[in-house]
Amino acid sequence: MDLNDIQRIAAFDDNGQGGNPAGVWIGAALPPAGEMARIAHEVGFSETAFATPEGEAWRVRYFSPESEVPFCGHATIALGAALARAHGDGRYALTLTAASITVEGRRDGERVHAALQSPPTRSKAADAALVDAALALFGYTRADLDPRIPPALAHGGADHLVLALSSRALLAAMRYDLDAGRALMLEHGLVTVVLAWAEHPQLFHTRNPFASGGVYEDPATGAGTAALAGYLRDIGWLHGGRIEIVQGEDMGVRSRLTAEIGEEAGGSIRVSGTARLM
Repeated sequence: MDLNDIQRIAAFDDNGQGGNPAGVWIGAALPPAGEMARIAHEVGFSETAFATPEGEAWRVRYFSPESEVPFCGHATIALGAALARAHGDGRYALTLTAASITVEGRRDGERVHAALQSPPTRSKAADAALVDAALALFGYTRADLDPRIPPALAHGGADHLVLALSSRALLAAMRYDLDAGRALMLEHGLVTVVLAWAEHPQLFHTRNPFASGGVYEDPATGAGTAALAGYLRDIGWLHGGRIEIVQGEDMGVRSRLTAEIGEEAGGSIRVSGTARLM
C-alpha cells in the first residue's frame, strides 16, 4: 500500500470551498495497524479512514497522524462520498471499533451530499479542575464562558470537552501550545476540545483543537458536532431539531455542518454536509 491508494476528499465544504481534507482507503482487507498508522502519518491530514467489506457492512478504522481514534465525522463523510462514487447512491452500514453507524452518499456532479448517523451520545458536567486547566491552556477565564452552556464532557462516538464562549471575538482569539494541549487531552482521554459561540440558538461557530492527534486545529469536525448537538439536547437548548455549524473560518477554511437532533435522550445525531474530491 502506498500514497497513490489514498483518495483525498474535503468534507463539509462550503459551496465548493473549504472543508476538512480526509484520506480514504478502500480495499479487500484492512492492512496491519502499523501500516495504517504509517500511511495516515505520511498523508498528513487530520484523519484517514480505512474501510473493507465485512458481511453486509464496511469495517472502518480511523487514524490521525499520531494516533487511532474510535470515530471521526469528517472522514466518515469523506468515506460516504467515496462509497457513493464507487458503488452508487445509498446508505452504507459501517462497523467501527466500538459502534455501528451508517453513512449516506448522494452524487451531485463532482460533489457528494453525505450524512452520517453518529454513535449514541451522552454528556456530563466537566470537572472543575479540568475546566480550569483548559481555560488556562487557551488563555481564557471563567468570565469568558457563556453561562447558558456550562462546560461539559460530551460524547458522540469520541470524548470531547465543550467550552462555550461568550463572544465571537473570544473564539477568534484562540491560541495554545500544541505540546501542552496534547498532554492535557491525553491525560483526560479527550479527542478534541469543542470551543463554541452561539450566534443564535440554531447557528454556532466552532473551533476544534485536536492536539491529541497531533493536529493544532480541525476545520470541520463531525464527531465534535455530534457531541455538541447531543449535549445541547441534554440541557434543553432551544435547537428546534437542528443546528448549523460554521467552522474553520478563523483558519481561512470555512466549512459548514448541519446537525439534526431528535428527542430521544442519548440518541444518535444526524450530521450532514457536502464533500468534494481534491
